[in-house]
Amino acid sequence: MLFAVLALAIAGAVVLWRVRAARTDASFRYETAAVDRGRLVARVTATGTLSALVTVQVGSQVSGTIASLQADYNTPVKKGQVIARIDPALFQAAVEQARANVLASQGNLARAQAQAVDAERQARRQKELGERKLVAQADVDTAQANADAAVASVKASEGALAQARAALSQTEVNLAYTRIVSPTDGVVISRNVDVGQTVAASLQAPTLFVIAQDLAKMQVDTNVAESDVGRLQAGMAATFTVDAYPGRVFRGTVRQVRNAPQTVQNVVTYDAVVDVNNPDLALKPGMTATVTFVYAQKDDVVRLPNAALRFRPPPGMPRPQVANDAKAGRASRDAGEDEAVRARPERPGDGGRTVFLLRDGIPEPVGIRTGISDGTSTELVEGKLAPGDLLVTDAVGPASRAGGSSGSPPRGTPRLF
Repeated sequence: MLFAVLALAIAGAVVLWRVRAARTDASFRYETAAVDRGRLVARVTATGTLSALVTVQVGSQVSGTIASLQADYNTPVKKGQVIARIDPALFQAAVEQARANVLASQGNLARAQAQAVDAERQARRQKELGERKLVAQADVDTAQANADAAVASVKASEGALAQARAALSQTEVNLAYTRIVSPTDGVVISRNVDVGQTVAASLQAPTLFVIAQDLAKMQVDTNVAESDVGRLQAGMAATFTVDAYPGRVFRGTVRQVRNAPQTVQNVVTYDAVVDVNNPDLALKPGMTATVTFVYAQKDDVVRLPNAALRFRPPPGMPRPQVANDAKAGRASRDAGEDEAVRARPERPGDGGRTVFLLRDGIPEPVGIRTGISDGTSTELVEGKLAPGDLLVTDAVGPASRAGGSSGSPPRGTPRLF
């Protein structure tokens, strides 16, 4: 009797080993990652450039030679302060000439007025003589014409005087433009001229200085990819780092996401402007910032490895099978659910996905819904998974070991894990 029980046990063990061997299928080797629980922070990263909130380019309205400079790099300046001078000699000479032209025009006007008075007197006398029939009517008409011409000459002289005065005003304005003044309070961040250099303002005003209004308040202009710009909004907090201070994290606030697209090599980005306080003046214009925008975060959630979400089973990978009659009903029901999961189209909009749980050495498809992601892990919103479960991230079959295909992506595409 003992030998019969022992033989029966050995036979059962052999059958069980064959069943498990058939389910495990040693021809496939699986790489897995565990489901865990923890905190998730969803971020958008972008690069940007620091600049002052208001930057003014100071130019020259007139051409000439730089005679002196009263400001240099990093010089604090006040509104109206003289920061450079252009040699005024030619402009002073032009002013003197314009003043002389005004005096000459005034003299011409006085002469024309005197001639007009005399012509009017002559016309009146000839008219009286004509009424007495002492002179011919032609002489009367000529005298009247001379009087009218004299009045017109007065008006012409008045116009010439006005033109001379306008020319004088223009030369005085040009002379004033030889004094380059700061249009705002701020700090000089760039100087583009030296003493003795000639500037030409014939086509466009040359830039002599660049003045930042207030370096204690700055902004970061970031280039955010079009796939991420929908996650940003005004008022969102942001953090960034710069190469000058690798261990320091600076904080700012999104002021606006500008609608103007920027396309470089067919890549569309948008400018998200971040306001930054810079009380210690550590940040400088032109620095490159690596900016992080946190648009969602959750504590104590079940996290799935992203590599498992990207996994797709290769051809020939074994599926769950019925191990014995006692499990036939449940296995059949689970198989039906798995087929329904596999048949359901994945809709990224509502988070519908399929992952493969390694159970008893066999990948088993599980339908899930996902939430936020940090790029490495993704939140599990709905699905029969628990921390500690092993999800398949790659499957290597015999064809792959012999040089064929597997669950890994084809050459030229990113790996799944």
